[in-house]
Amino acid sequence: MSENKPAPQLREKGRIMSASEIERTLVRLAHEIIEKNDGADNLGLVGIKRRGVPIAERLATLIGGIEKRKIDTGVLDISFYRDDLSTHGTRPVVTPGSLGFDVTDRNVILMDDVLYTGRTIRAALDALFDHGRPRRVQLLVLIDRGHRELPIEASFVGRKVQTTSREIIEVKLREIDNDEQVILVERTD
Repeated sequence: MSENKPAPQLREKGRIMSASEIERTLVRLAHEIIEKNDGADNLGLVGIKRRGVPIAERLATLIGGIEKRKIDTGVLDISFYRDDLSTHGTRPVVTPGSLGFDVTDRNVILMDDVLYTGRTIRAALDALFDHGRPRRVQLLVLIDRGHRELPIEASFVGRKVQTTSREIIEVKLREIDNDEQVILVERTD
């Protein structure tokens, strides 16, 4: 029998980034991507569902504007690749969906909102390689909050924020949350 745990009680501690700070950070990251990749040739941006997707789409628009070309974007759903899914009961049926472009021999940048333990990224790499073999894979995150459990490091970081294990970073993006900010909250239970 599983017991139903109440949702954790959260207290907002402060805002880390405003909407304008998020926008400026994405502009900076777009320039860093172009610089580190010698332009945008052979580049593909892949957003990890959910909040990595609008980040990838926004960066594709920014890079496309700078480089005067369309940048391929894709969506990666890693829900069945997680290593923290329950090992009891029925295993989910994995039906790989389309990424949106062919990753084979491409320079792919995986994108997510927050880098924490590294487990999401490990799952994303498994899922990505089920779609083909990229030439190179880089990682971009809006927030790196530390506490890694796996040896995973982002190539591009919007902001590093040191947190405690009781603190949570909440990224809110207008495309998903109808809000635009990054806040730090703390569990009070």
